[in-house]
Amino acid sequence: MAAEPVAAAEPESEAEALGLFTGIGLSEAKARETLRNAALSAQLRRAVLQARGALGPRLDKATGALLYNAAARLRDPGRLAFLVAYIGRGDIRSDLQLGAALQYLRSHPLDPLDAADFERACGVGVRVSPEQIEEAVEAVISRHREELLAERYRFNMGLLMGEARSRLQWADGKSIKNEVDLQVLHLLGPKTEADLEKKPKATKARPVQEEKQKAPVVENGEVGTEAKSLLEQLRGEALKFHKPGENYKTEGYVVTPNTMALLKQHLAVTGGQVRTRFPPEPNGILHIGHAKAINFNFGYAKANGGVCFLRYDDTNPEKEEEKYFTAIREMVEWLGYQPYAVTHASDYFDQLYSWALELIRRGQAYVCHQKVEEIKGHNPPPSPWRDRPVEESLLLFEDMRKGKFGEGEATLRMKLVMEDGKMDPVAYRVKFTPHHRTGDKWCIYPTYDYTHCLCDSIEHITHSLCTKEFQARRSSYFWLCNALDVYCPVQWEYGRLNLLYTVVSKRKIIRLVETGAVRDWDDPRLFTLTALRRRGFPPEAINNFCARVGVTVAQATMEPHLLEACVREVLNEQAPRAMAVLEPLKVTITNFPAPETIDVLVPNFPADESRGSHKVPFQPTVYIEETDFREELDKGYKRLAPGQPVGLRHAGYVIAVQNVIKNASGRVMELEVTCTKSEAAEKPKAFIHWVAEPLPCEVRLYERLFLHKNPEDPAEVPGGFLSDLNPASLRVVDNALVDRSVLAARPFDKFQFERLGYFSVDPDSSEGKLVFNRTVTLKEDPGKA
Repeated sequence: MAAEPVAAAEPESEAEALGLFTGIGLSEAKARETLRNAALSAQLRRAVLQARGALGPRLDKATGALLYNAAARLRDPGRLAFLVAYIGRGDIRSDLQLGAALQYLRSHPLDPLDAADFERACGVGVRVSPEQIEEAVEAVISRHREELLAERYRFNMGLLMGEARSRLQWADGKSIKNEVDLQVLHLLGPKTEADLEKKPKATKARPVQEEKQKAPVVENGEVGTEAKSLLEQLRGEALKFHKPGENYKTEGYVVTPNTMALLKQHLAVTGGQVRTRFPPEPNGILHIGHAKAINFNFGYAKANGGVCFLRYDDTNPEKEEEKYFTAIREMVEWLGYQPYAVTHASDYFDQLYSWALELIRRGQAYVCHQKVEEIKGHNPPPSPWRDRPVEESLLLFEDMRKGKFGEGEATLRMKLVMEDGKMDPVAYRVKFTPHHRTGDKWCIYPTYDYTHCLCDSIEHITHSLCTKEFQARRSSYFWLCNALDVYCPVQWEYGRLNLLYTVVSKRKIIRLVETGAVRDWDDPRLFTLTALRRRGFPPEAINNFCARVGVTVAQATMEPHLLEACVREVLNEQAPRAMAVLEPLKVTITNFPAPETIDVLVPNFPADESRGSHKVPFQPTVYIEETDFREELDKGYKRLAPGQPVGLRHAGYVIAVQNVIKNASGRVMELEVTCTKSEAAEKPKAFIHWVAEPLPCEVRLYERLFLHKNPEDPAEVPGGFLSDLNPASLRVVDNALVDRSVLAARPFDKFQFERLGYFSVDPDSSEGKLVFNRTVTLKEDPGKA
């Protein structure tokens, strides 16, 4: 039922094409830009020539704009003539109608179209009279009359426009605005000087601490009170996502005669449930970029009452190790998510092999003998075996399965050209390597390009969310599902999350481990998830960081201090306070006010004492930081010095130096001081932390592993990333002291050491000696910003 295009000669030269496009109102720059896009240029040519056949050679600018938008936004070229016919007849005359028409065509992918239904959906034939506009605006103004009289021209006039538009869907927007302006003027009269004054900003009352809206997180797969922010960040691109079963409404989705029947079967299986999946390769450790993928896949499914699969992409038997499978699942669950099911690509090897045979039978795949080196890159020579008989490819593929070909001697290739120009990607290759799960059953293994979309189809994934670099594989994704006539999910791409001052590739981290620059994959200076956990980063902070970064199409490269800020926010609420001294200086109180020990009560969270407290001993001998004492009193120095007392935090006493004891080399080894109760002493300039009867501990202080923001960039680091290592990235303090309140601490327990920062117990701790990692300092170091 689509209108036939009017036959006309295509422009023969670039100059003619340029004249054709500028003749409909495009600027010369826009016309040249259009010519560089071959597909758009061809569409627009057909549209203009067809419209000229109906309207004559001179097209007005408004019609030209409609034709351009139709050509640019219509994803089904076969329906262009149908749509242009409505524009040419003047039945579609506004962007509003065109948008409705495009939406209708996307939502009704199968021919024949119901013309009457299409015309109703697009407002064809609807004419809105000036009287109707006047009546609608009058009704809206009447509804808001009191507020208008009170606020006058400070009232939000856009609200009036919006309500009037909703009453008259196909009315001209300019006509509505003119009528609103006229009726408002009639009601309020001309603007006065008071109307022209700026509206004062409303002062917002600051919420009390307990009522603060906190950033949301997702715990145990459940959206808690803090999970809202992540879901808000999913708005943007995610608002464009199709509903389950409405895959065909997505731009670029390929519709076949069987699509609607397959979608009906899909809905019968899922019941309309949103299904996503997180598909890591089980040959490496997850890093901060994966945290965004985990949050997006699991978070989007949970936000829509759906489920998320954890599927290991275990198609390369040479690189898979059990430790990676275990570590990946641990990290997913550590971030607070429970997979709906844990699956493996290898679960479907039999089905994938059967489909490969079917692909050959359909003439869509062939066995090829080109070497790996020959088919690398985007412009390899065409395969001389591309058109070999189906029966021959079936026999050769069976020989591949039986091990009659050596590695690299034969591959199965699919007959398609991908979006990035890569031709005939490989579907199967020979590998004589036993598989982690299937043993030696197979000596041929499927590739990612072949496996991924088919596994998504088997699991009835509704939204296949992946990072932007997989956009070039979207065409093969749709092509393969449709070539086999199986349910086709929709692939959606989003930008990766990267951090400055780090590397995350498996190969580079292995080099760091091999050279001894870091201890292992979980070295706290790395940004693998195991490393961040070991350093003490709480999972909620990582989730909150991913939420703040948001989900965008553009790649996001962030400063580490933004992640550290999220860590501080969470640990400020979660980490109980304790006192520790990194560089101890012995202090003897000569007039200690008790025979032995005074128990001092220290609140776990000073801002909220209802959250409990712990006792620490206060004794005649205490230890303070060396840096909290100076022999010479400098201007601006507020801590302990001869003639300048300080308070001891939580103890209720002020100490004053009486005697400084040094060793033979002149180093200060001990202070003798006197103490006075705080209420009896003059208020000191500072209060310092201290410990008594302390526990010895080791403290590891971390700085950035690399000196430059982009250690992998040759322009920034010509010598390569290994030449950019920060020699001060780790400082180990062997003789630190910590108060006894942490005696029962276990690995990964977290504390705020007062005045020093947030610290986490490292798994290297033993019963005799605790080891602490500094997670972050209390405040951001401005020198690192």
